[in-house]
Amino acid sequence: MAYQVPEPKIFACTQSMELGKKIARSYGTDLGNVLFSHFSDGEFQPSYEESIRGTRIFVIGSTNPSSENLMEMLLMLDAAKRASARHITAVIPYYGWARQDRKDKPRVPIAAKLIAKMLEAAGATRIVTMDLHADQIQGFFEKPVDHLFASTLFLPYLKGLNLDNLTIASPDMGGSKRAYAYSKALKSDVVICYKQRSKANVISHMELIGDVRDKNVVLVDDMVDTAGTLTKAADLMMERGAKSVRAITTHALLSGNAYEKIEKSQLLELIVTDSIPIKKESGKIRVLSCAELFADVMHRVHHNTSISSKFLM
Repeated sequence: MAYQVPEPKIFACTQSMELGKKIARSYGTDLGNVLFSHFSDGEFQPSYEESIRGTRIFVIGSTNPSSENLMEMLLMLDAAKRASARHITAVIPYYGWARQDRKDKPRVPIAAKLIAKMLEAAGATRIVTMDLHADQIQGFFEKPVDHLFASTLFLPYLKGLNLDNLTIASPDMGGSKRAYAYSKALKSDVVICYKQRSKANVISHMELIGDVRDKNVVLVDDMVDTAGTLTKAADLMMERGAKSVRAITTHALLSGNAYEKIEKSQLLELIVTDSIPIKKESGKIRVLSCAELFADVMHRVHHNTSISSKFLM
């Protein structure tokens, strides 16, 4: 008699509960039951309210600040390890703290590696994430990492717009590889912004490398935080004669006065995923769900089938 692989169980951290429900629904199941108990000083404790002994579980949760999101994931992983789950996959749509992936000046941490070690120590046997800030973060892990690309969502959307004179733009030099990959898939030109920062989240100067006159420009980036770079780049491109400027960014952090900047900017549209919950609605922001992408990959991981078709870039 052939052995039947038991279906996995899917759980979600608090912040990613809505996305978790969408992923579970796309997978064809319901979210597992987790109870969070809170102490008056802010300490909390997750508890799996069903048996997970000997099973594969997926724990869904982005780890963007505040640090409680990361702490939730760590405690969920540790609880699963101590409850004798066989395989514990941390599904992290947005891998927070990833901008600290190297020592860019003396006496600073490499937070992205520290968090990788914490996730493994807590019990993760596999990581599934999307659009890391730097590809080399995968090397911080000793466990398998499935690094997905939101291009599988964005490219069909862009092709559906049928834009003439399409040009892909990178808002900084570091994103040029991503921009070239999109331009190759869309058979379009590429322009790059060169920026200098006076400090974190503050741009002192920006220049444009390339011609955008009479072009429909699409800015491509992995995240949007204060929206300073994207809005400044959009305004600069419109000044240089662009017909329109859109932006696609995987992770919508949108902190500070980002929403106000976007509304006042010459960005026609900002397209993001729901890897992080949107804080408020905006007529300029369009959200594409990554739930089906993650559900499909989780199914392939569980049944040991190839996921290389999800690596378009």
